[in-house]
Amino acid sequence: MKCPFCDELEDKVVDSRMAKEGEVIRRRRECLSCKRRYTTYERVEEILPVVVKKDGRRESFDRTKILLGMKKACEKRPISTGTIEAVTDRIEKRIQEMGETEIESRVVGEEVMRELHQLDQVAYVRFASVYREFKDIEQFMDELKTLAQQGRER
Repeated sequence: MKCPFCDELEDKVVDSRMAKEGEVIRRRRECLSCKRRYTTYERVEEILPVVVKKDGRRESFDRTKILLGMKKACEKRPISTGTIEAVTDRIEKRIQEMGETEIESRVVGEEVMRELHQLDQVAYVRFASVYREFKDIEQFMDELKTLAQQGRER
């Protein structure tokens, strides 16, 4: 494994343990060159679909994009990083369970919106304003009215 500090390839594993209910192995490594320690995570490679963007480009599915988008939407909200990680895991699992080789980016965005809607309404509106590309304040207000109406119906 390449050392993140000095780029050398030789290291030794000083500790290994299971994490995330056995789905991940956490390893502490020590670089044999610079002697600094770092952590790596190992998980089973999952077959995830290629994401088809609005303009037709295709990209490999990247859970980091979901995670970063959710973190941005949840910024300064009372939502822990652990909760955001768990929600991202659920979204990734649902997408994987669809069993598709390709999936439209719209489907991924809707999954994120569904989760945020249940998690935190402010985070939901933040994400929706970027994802749905509101063109003006009217579109933004319409989304807020819809959200308020749904809240009254509960």
